[in-house]
Amino acid sequence: MKTLSPFSDKWYFCRKERWWNQHNRRSSVAPFLLCSIILTSLFCLLTLYSTYYSCMGTIIPLDDKHVLDQNSTLLQHNNANVGKDQRCDLFEGQWIPDLNATSYTNYSCQTIPESKKNCFKNGREYVDFLNWRWKPQDCDLPKFDPKRFMEIVKGKKLAFIGDSVARNQVESLLCLLSKEGIPVVEFKDVDDRSRTWHFPNNNFTLMVLWTRFLVADEEIITNGTNSGIFNLHLDKIKIEWANKITDMDFAIISDGHWFFRKLYLYHNGVVTGCVYCNEPNITEKGLSYAIGESFRTAFRYINSCKECKKGVTTLLRTFSPPHFEHGTWNDGGSCNRTSPHHQLDEKSMEYILELRNVQFQEVERARMESFVKKKEDKRFEILDVTKAMLMRPDGHPGAFWGNKWMKGYNDCVHWCLPGPVDFWNQLLMAILQRNY
Repeated sequence: MKTLSPFSDKWYFCRKERWWNQHNRRSSVAPFLLCSIILTSLFCLLTLYSTYYSCMGTIIPLDDKHVLDQNSTLLQHNNANVGKDQRCDLFEGQWIPDLNATSYTNYSCQTIPESKKNCFKNGREYVDFLNWRWKPQDCDLPKFDPKRFMEIVKGKKLAFIGDSVARNQVESLLCLLSKEGIPVVEFKDVDDRSRTWHFPNNNFTLMVLWTRFLVADEEIITNGTNSGIFNLHLDKIKIEWANKITDMDFAIISDGHWFFRKLYLYHNGVVTGCVYCNEPNITEKGLSYAIGESFRTAFRYINSCKECKKGVTTLLRTFSPPHFEHGTWNDGGSCNRTSPHHQLDEKSMEYILELRNVQFQEVERARMESFVKKKEDKRFEILDVTKAMLMRPDGHPGAFWGNKWMKGYNDCVHWCLPGPVDFWNQLLMAILQRNY
């Protein structure tokens, strides 16, 4: 190893003085001992300095150009503490190439549904979209560890509450946990929208509770036909999921896609506005308003829930963006890209980021109300996927979703399994590991 230049001068000085002493046949060794002490001290200080800043991520950055042994002590330390370092924002970063990003296939995971998300079974051939992983700016997001996840949730109950995209995340989680065992299906409703799974080896219960809007809703029927237009009672909780949350330890709440339609908004049984109605006698409230009010009602219910478990953690998974191009879902829109965007075009996606910001505001409001009401046993967290997923137009089923009733339509809302949706559960594990 090449000697550092500050040491070189001192070493030369010591050697010169020692030669001079020997040349003059002097027996004193004090100068040599003094130089040795100086060198040893400097070396120790330099070693401590280097070790400290390596652990802090200054000298050894955990990025795609510096791959560390996953079994090394340093990386285990970073993985164990990911999320604890407040300087690292897990939600800001970029997608980088990684040929080992996927831990399962549609063959190894037995719980992938036949349609919608099983893209390869439905004919998708290009696989490049799998070879990317999310890299936060200032740290490394560890891969999903099914054994560690099961240690965290052992003996607990976790519910995903939301629409079919929430179900998408559940199905990803089931695949990621498949190495720890296949769960037993304990319940499913008539339409197979809500399900309960149980992992007997860990006494872990996983649920998906399907709901369109989180709040009470009713579809308007016109001439005996479903209109696709809804009345939303923004001040009333949807009781079907609310009644089941009292037994939960963790609740991941997510919704949004059903709001993109004509809605009439109610408070106290009276119409107070609408979304996409374009009627002169009703105030257009807008999409963000309707979503914000719905999440607010959901969080207030949880905050005031006396029957809920102490220490219940509620996570809001932010809005998952669709990627229709050249039209919408019913007029020729498609999503045929095969690689991620390298930069986030925030200007073209302002309305998506606005929805995300509204959701952030409601989580902060819930935290404040919990503090004011001294409900310290209620915890609210953010599972922010919006910016990362805006960069992944390549991860949707597109034409490869196998729906025989809607041939010719593309699915640019849900996500392939395996695929970038698995990253959501990496984030979930990192957040749970930080708190438990």
